Amino acid sequence: MSPYIVICIIIIYFAVIFSVSYFSSKGNNINNFYKGNKNSPWWVVAIGMIGTTLSGVTFISVPGLVSTETKMTYFEVILGNFLGYIAIMYFLLPLYYKMNLTSIYGYIEQRFGKISYKTSAILFLLSKLIGAGFRLFIVILVLQITVFDPLNLPFYLNAIISVMLIWAYTIKGGIKSIIWTDMIQTFFLVFAVVFTIFSIGKELNMNFTTMVSAICSNDQFVLFDFGNFWSNENNFFKQFISGAFITIVMTGLDQDMMQKNLSLKNIHEATKNFFSFSIALIPVNFIFLCLGVLFVIYINTKGISQQMNPDEIYPILATQYLPFSVSIFFILGIIASAFSSANSAMVAMTTSFMIDIYNGKNKSEHKLKKVREITHTIVALCFIGIIILFHLFNDESVVKTIFKFAGYTYGPLLGLFFVGLFTKWRIKDKTIPYISIVSILLTVIIDTFSEEILFGYKFGFEILILNGIITIIGLLLCKEKAEYQSTI
Repeated sequence: MSPYIVICIIIIYFAVIFSVSYFSSKGNNINNFYKGNKNSPWWVVAIGMIGTTLSGVTFISVPGLVSTETKMTYFEVILGNFLGYIAIMYFLLPLYYKMNLTSIYGYIEQRFGKISYKTSAILFLLSKLIGAGFRLFIVILVLQITVFDPLNLPFYLNAIISVMLIWAYTIKGGIKSIIWTDMIQTFFLVFAVVFTIFSIGKELNMNFTTMVSAICSNDQFVLFDFGNFWSNENNFFKQFISGAFITIVMTGLDQDMMQKNLSLKNIHEATKNFFSFSIALIPVNFIFLCLGVLFVIYINTKGISQQMNPDEIYPILATQYLPFSVSIFFILGIIASAFSSANSAMVAMTTSFMIDIYNGKNKSEHKLKKVREITHTIVALCFIGIIILFHLFNDESVVKTIFKFAGYTYGPLLGLFFVGLFTKWRIKDKTIPYISIVSILLTVIIDTFSEEILFGYKFGFEILILNGIITIIGLLLCKEKAEYQSTI
């Protein structure tokens, strides 16, 4: 595909996004940036959250993953995710609305103290910077191959332009702009996948019925794996339970994901939004997995070399083998999937810093606006820095290890919220930063050497649960005699 065509697609795409952002952010004040004046339509938020949840990594990696021994067992995680969303609806959403929070980590301050509160915010900021930075990095690599390399332009320029485009349409509108632009981006993302599926069907002379039959009869169509629990990381029970906890932590305890919900009028609107989008994610993810099976069928039928990294399958097939129209929608989908995650992450990090770290009480709105815009710019620069850093490593295993480390930092949040919600322990506030650091380090060590020290046990996503348990044990060891008396 010509780089100039890709540039035209990007220009048209961002013309739409900037227009939506401009009209949705008119009349914004400092509070609207964080909460969107608490009048966001729940159905718009629900659609947008699908796009935010399905990042660029999901868009590229999930279909490619089906070609490996994992097959379609990622569906086990998706079912576990739904259980996690139900838990958030019943335990966390009512709490956040009852406390009228702007930042969800305000609960930690009320429950444990100021040091714990700051620690939670820092853990979130670190996790989100690395996690969202990695997701955006994957997509920027695609843009580098399709646009910047053919024009002999350096990677750092790619990173700067990509991040600053996000910065430009989020710095004024905040969460209100994010909610509406995410809805548009979700449409591009889902449409790209559906369009690719039917294009492959047409290329293989299949109608809908024969395409469904071919997918279901393929060897890769394996949704559940009940193999050895101890050494099989794709085991159903491991994946299902892990999927639930991943959702609780990376959605329910994540300012980025919850900020959209807190922009709704009341708890009833938030519940409708949450239930709707969590139901919708099951068939949407299933479509991604079916696309992966179709890729396998297409590669085998056309005699295409199978010496491809799973993450390369969708980009290569879309831009080199499938019809030109698929290339166009692939570029739109990959941009939408990446930017719908990165833009909300940028706004959430700005919000968390302003509310949790800066805490500008008794400051004028003009002063707060100025600090907020400076913070938003610094966040954007941090994204550029982390993306360039990933590129400099130029080692997939190192980059994915760093990304995995970002997941470790959610473990202490899981432990803190669990103890806060389900016990009456009063914890020594000053000890919590140390407990968090020790928990992360122990988790890294155990995960690295688990097969040697745990008789062949191989951790999957459930490593997050272990991280939370270690944090809970640390909190137990540092609890005070007096019990906590709730004021919520």
